[in-house]
Amino acid sequence: MAEDDHGDQFLFKAAMDESDFSGVLTFVEDGEELMDYLRRCGRELSTLPSCLVLDLKMPLMDGREALWEIRQEPAFRNLPIVVLTTSDLPQDKEYCMELGASDFMTKPASFDELISVMRRIQEIASSGLDAGK
Repeated sequence: MAEDDHGDQFLFKAAMDESDFSGVLTFVEDGEELMDYLRRCGRELSTLPSCLVLDLKMPLMDGREALWEIRQEPAFRNLPIVVLTTSDLPQDKEYCMELGASDFMTKPASFDELISVMRRIQEIASSGLDAGK
């Protein structure tokens, strides 16, 4: 999960625990750290995450730039990516979906809604849903 807000990280981890999310949740805090992590996973671990959750508003390299860069690398083109952001701008959603995001969601206002979002992310991760396939 690419998310720079520590409060949101805490909430996502709590929602993951409540939703019986099966898997490991790893956080990176900006797009540059994300790209380093993905390259390291592919090189050292020979495996990519089952799903990437991407915030659009991050320092150094924002989510839009990171999404574009991810989709330029053949090894990452089929990685399921869920954009989870505070943005509700139609042009943000259109841009992300055109680049091959698997889903685009606005961060929910309640914890119960966040649990539902985590369940949707689990579905995407489990099924390997990808808009580019």
